[in-house]
Amino acid sequence: MDYKSIMKDITKRAKKAAPLLSGMNTKEKNEILLAMAQALNSSREEIKNANHIDIDIGKKKGLSPAFIDRLELTDKRIDSMVKMFEDVVSLEDPVGKVLDVKNRPNGLIIKKIQVPIGVIGIIFESRPNVSADCISLCFKSGNVVILRGGSDSINSNKCIYNVLKKAAAAKGLIDNCFILLEDTSRELVDEMLKATDGIDLIMPRGGESLIKRVVEKSKVPVIKHYKGICHTYVDKAADLEMAIKICINAKVQRPGVCNSMETMLVHKDISKHFLPLVAQKLREKGVELRGCTRTIDILGGDVTEASIEDFGTEWLGLVLNIKIVDSIDDAIYHIEKFGSHHSDAIVT
Repeated sequence: MDYKSIMKDITKRAKKAAPLLSGMNTKEKNEILLAMAQALNSSREEIKNANHIDIDIGKKKGLSPAFIDRLELTDKRIDSMVKMFEDVVSLEDPVGKVLDVKNRPNGLIIKKIQVPIGVIGIIFESRPNVSADCISLCFKSGNVVILRGGSDSINSNKCIYNVLKKAAAAKGLIDNCFILLEDTSRELVDEMLKATDGIDLIMPRGGESLIKRVVEKSKVPVIKHYKGICHTYVDKAADLEMAIKICINAKVQRPGVCNSMETMLVHKDISKHFLPLVAQKLREKGVELRGCTRTIDILGGDVTEASIEDFGTEWLGLVLNIKIVDSIDDAIYHIEKFGSHHSDAIVT
């Protein structure tokens, strides 16, 4: 198969659509976004049926529970997708915003004005809701987007894409303002990363291995982050009942996503009271605990001693590091040393 020619055709169509999309006014874009939100809402059974196909295939392949969780589209998650479009409608249109004005001595007025980037390629893995998120944000900002999702979510992605495409077309949107690559082969991705004449920016969304592979191969500029090693620090002044609820939610609500808590830091002054309470709740949820020596002294032998490598690991599952610190400065030092600047919190 001639993947180079396939990608050249796709980027040619995207480039042709880009100036037309960038010229749309805010009212036009918002009307289409609302139509897409309504289409998602009314097509939820169709979307869930397609998603069930992906889940069944994933289970037969032996994918982990955390992976299946990232893949699954429940009514609640479809609600979030719908709300994403509605929220994007309420955002200020970034296109045409004047950032700076300079008056030159000769009377010339120079303005710095925000414009769309052009064509953005987004490569993501198992979470099919990402396709809807990316389409809404790129559309509002006037950028054509070429989406390449993982093979494990291809049926879900195709369904979401077709629902949104049909809704947008009914409102008069020209074709190719957003494009889904239905071929998930590595060869086509490689051509996507070489398409410097057709794609202006690549954004990978997924695990560290995907992002490193994209960065190593891409000839197109890349915006990236590598890991989601996220921390919650419970300060000595915290409301402990609130802190327990926050920490449980941060770890177990969706442990397989990149903003879940991987390390819980606890101030020494409250550790003897707080740790047994929160550890009991975490164990009830099936969380494996790995702690520093002071944590083990308090919680006992069913806590594995955490290594330096553990504190730098993105678990993406029901494993949690715990460390007792002497001060907020120590907590910040630990986060700076091991964290990824993704999503960190202080409970105080």
